[in-house]
Amino acid sequence: MTLSESPRELTRTDRLLGALGGLVAGYVSLAVAEVVAAWVRPEAGPVTAVGAAVIDLTPAAVKEWAIRSFGTSDKAVLLTGILTILALLAAAIGLLALRNRPAGVAGVLLLGLVGAVAAAGRPDSDSVADMLPSLIGAVAGAALLYVLTGRLLARRPTAAPERAARASRRSFLLTAAATVVAATGAAALARALGGARHENAVASRTALRLPRPASAAPAVPRGAQLDVPGIGPFITPNEDFYRIDTALVVPKVDAGSWRLRIHGLGVDGERTLTLQDLLRRTVIERDITLACVSNEIGGPLVGNARWLGVRLADLLREAGVRPPSEGGPADQIVARSVDGMTIGTPVEDVMDGRDALLAFGMNGEPLPFDHGFPVRMLVPGLYGYVSACKWIVDIELTTFDAYDAYWVRGGWAPEAPVKTQSRIDTPRSLARLDEGTVMIAGVAWAQHRGIERVQVRIDDGPWQDARLAAEDSRDTWRQWVYPWRATPGRHDLAVRATDGAGVTQTERRTDPMPDGASGWHTIAVTVEAVE
Repeated sequence: MTLSESPRELTRTDRLLGALGGLVAGYVSLAVAEVVAAWVRPEAGPVTAVGAAVIDLTPAAVKEWAIRSFGTSDKAVLLTGILTILALLAAAIGLLALRNRPAGVAGVLLLGLVGAVAAAGRPDSDSVADMLPSLIGAVAGAALLYVLTGRLLARRPTAAPERAARASRRSFLLTAAATVVAATGAAALARALGGARHENAVASRTALRLPRPASAAPAVPRGAQLDVPGIGPFITPNEDFYRIDTALVVPKVDAGSWRLRIHGLGVDGERTLTLQDLLRRTVIERDITLACVSNEIGGPLVGNARWLGVRLADLLREAGVRPPSEGGPADQIVARSVDGMTIGTPVEDVMDGRDALLAFGMNGEPLPFDHGFPVRMLVPGLYGYVSACKWIVDIELTTFDAYDAYWVRGGWAPEAPVKTQSRIDTPRSLARLDEGTVMIAGVAWAQHRGIERVQVRIDDGPWQDARLAAEDSRDTWRQWVYPWRATPGRHDLAVRATDGAGVTQTERRTDPMPDGASGWHTIAVTVEAVE
């Protein structure tokens, strides 16, 4: 008995199974690609590579919308969207293969080529090996689709049509099921291999013993944390600290193999440092508040932590670097992450005496991987996109005229000092409150300038001074509280802050792009009479 492809008219069941065949082929493509990526590097996997390319190509306004809408879940939403689109394309290719098997095979190969190009085009890609996961996965998926479509369309000339169709579908389903099981097992093995590869990085973090700082941060003053329900902690726990970056796969860097290169204009000799080199230097500890430029007025993308590290300015001066105010030729530091991200920072700000750090500790423990282990950069008073390079591996001294860093190429301002801002944490917007004394409380920040005054306004009434919590330092946020005698009805509550330079927060509301949001945080509440 021989098998051949049937010219019979396709039934609804055939089409459903054809779409399923495309989905199975797509799944196997991704599973095989994951296996290969485990040997090459996880970032070369097609979903990760395409996702990273999508982030790079997405207009800044769309990125802002995603962060505003999904916050720190934006990457999970992106990956879900990519997988959904791939599933729809795979199903469509499966249906195409029922009519034209070569065209279906070509469709799978084309998707693989897109993944390969995306992987090769990443800034952290330095080898054609990054293309292999997508290409090998696509070949495996295309071959499987060819076989599955052949099983589904096969007929036995001596068998009755209905019996032949059932036999073909049974063969299709058995082949698909066996392949899915095998691919799932292979993907599980790949994840295990990937986990083993990261074991050294995890072990290096576990083994890291942070040195005692030569200059410890003063104890947080009594009264810096207000005892007001609804206000957050003065020091943000690591697990609650916001994370905004472009890394779809969090880099797991082995501290033992980590290296930092310092080079460029004004450097009297290229230097390469290890983590142990940094640990042997003068270590300082400081409380510093970080803020994301994407933070909306009243938003949560700001956090305060106790950081441990070394002064970046000291390293630069030892390398011969002088700021522009002293005649130095470089006015920009370009920091590069292990994933290829670039962040541009003014040399003058790093070297003006503020505690710009290469940090390796956060809140008493080694940096979490999510926040840049083994070493990250941070500069008080600047938004993160121009100062806070995670997983840093390279520092180049250059000029703003010569080079635009990643976010600047997307339309953001090259220099971005943090704007004076304040936020109402309690009561919540649209809350329903009982009449009587209501504690309005929140935080204000103007890193490296400090907060001198916070005022609250009820409806169109006069501005009233809030009570400020004790100040830790001018590089940290400051809590505040205002007791309000609430009367029944709907009320608008607004807050504004004045920084240490005497500048009062502007009423003019602007979007985060290009250099940070501005405006007063205003909420509406309803107060109900108590009988």
